Amino acid sequence: MENGIISNLLSKQMPYVDEAKEHIKQAYKEDEHPWVVGYSGGKDSTVVVQLVFEALSEMPKEELHKKVYVISSDTLVETPLIINSINQTLRRIQDEALKRDLPIETHKVKPLIKQSFWVNIIGKGYPSPNQQFRWCTDRLKIDPANQFIMDKVSSFGEVIMVLGVREDESATRGNVIRSHTVEGKTFMRHSTLSNAYVYAPIRSFSLDDVWNYLLNQPSPWGDDNHDLHRLYQDSSSGECPLVVDKTIKDSAGSCGNSRFGCWVCTVVSEDKALSGFIQSGHDWMKPLLDFRNWLSQIRDDRTRRMKYRMNGQVYFKDVRIEEINGEKHVLIPKKSGRAKQLIPFNEYEITTKQDLKSYITENNIDLSSPEDQRLLVTYEEETLDGKLITKYAQLGLGPYTMESRKEILIKLLKVQKELIHPEDPHYVLITDEEIKEIRKIWFKNGDWEDEIPEIFEGIMGYSLDWEIDDRPLFDKEQISDLELLSDQFKVDIKVIKKLISIEKDFSGYKVRRGLMDEISKALKQDYLHL
Repeated sequence: MENGIISNLLSKQMPYVDEAKEHIKQAYKEDEHPWVVGYSGGKDSTVVVQLVFEALSEMPKEELHKKVYVISSDTLVETPLIINSINQTLRRIQDEALKRDLPIETHKVKPLIKQSFWVNIIGKGYPSPNQQFRWCTDRLKIDPANQFIMDKVSSFGEVIMVLGVREDESATRGNVIRSHTVEGKTFMRHSTLSNAYVYAPIRSFSLDDVWNYLLNQPSPWGDDNHDLHRLYQDSSSGECPLVVDKTIKDSAGSCGNSRFGCWVCTVVSEDKALSGFIQSGHDWMKPLLDFRNWLSQIRDDRTRRMKYRMNGQVYFKDVRIEEINGEKHVLIPKKSGRAKQLIPFNEYEITTKQDLKSYITENNIDLSSPEDQRLLVTYEEETLDGKLITKYAQLGLGPYTMESRKEILIKLLKVQKELIHPEDPHYVLITDEEIKEIRKIWFKNGDWEDEIPEIFEGIMGYSLDWEIDDRPLFDKEQISDLELLSDQFKVDIKVIKKLISIEKDFSGYKVRRGLMDEISKALKQDYLHL
């Protein structure tokens, strides 16, 4: 009886909750199209998943006529504690949905290995992301989520994306939501995906509404929303949303200031996420912060970058010339962790754009090497009043050099070797699949010495199976489920995959001689028993 009184009291205090749930029920019954609910682990997406879960629980079973997919994005470089929390929540949601016989499925979406953060940086040499070149969001978050959505579109014709966007989150976000809204319509058309629509059930919620609901309404799958609140109290930042729309990528902002972003985010000058966790007592994460800061500092170091783009294009960046005490200096402006520099003009070699090719040939300059030849390129530019002025430029920077890529890999593996995750003994910073893909890319790029196996074994103390079998055993959704189960039972996913591969190799034989020996080898790998 008391619980009923408390529930009625909360309902009167939060009428917007009942209103939102009723709206969700009506929206769910409106058509046959499945829902895809974006879950990032943060407050807004938690509210949406919880409201949808509660609304479906209150509906008659005969009205539960279509699937609701709860998807979460794993960029493979998520802040460690957050990805563990998301994994746990996805399992709990799935378990509770099965108990209640609700048509809810949970899935993690990941980037293709060829598009992962480390494959792009260490394999292809991409410079770490910044505000001007934020290549990571599309590859790590938007594309994987959109691929999942489009898979459902191909199966069902149309899908509804259910997102935790709110109008009062920011002026930009509010304008974007309103610009996509059609008066009288429940769903907004997705701006970049055909046959996909967006439903925002908490669009009118205020920040107070969000926290009042989370802190007063228990999680139906058993999470403690007060723990979530404590995460936000430790940081002045917000959550990192599941972005599924390229047109609102910029309004979503970077997540480096967020507890729910990537641990290696270099888009921001200071990573408050990792700093906040370390200050809260998670000292074991300090090597991650040190590595992230180093990666940010080396980004614009000319000795670590090739002097042309990946497609071979040479480009120029204008430089300012300043005169100090009668002597000319080249100004290198402050950028991220790099301090402003003034380099004497007479330390540079000078050539013209027209003569650049012959200058490079005559001086035997390798533009892919680490050396930074102090070289200025001059060209003429006409001013508004018709005068010609001489301007100076440097060669623009391209990918990381092979030497730098090797250095990044070595440092990353050393951090991984020494890192002790208190809640996950199998936690890795870079997966075996990524390392194998990097090896393939390096080989294509001329690294015929094939150094990666030696580098890996020298640091980690064991060798990988470097034979590559390109035939997939499972689809992406099955692999995601397998990883969640491995995480739940604290079993190393690499061993599971190895055992499955062994079984595959021996399948079809009447006499499977040697099978047990191979299984024994897989289970006795030294790194499993350190």
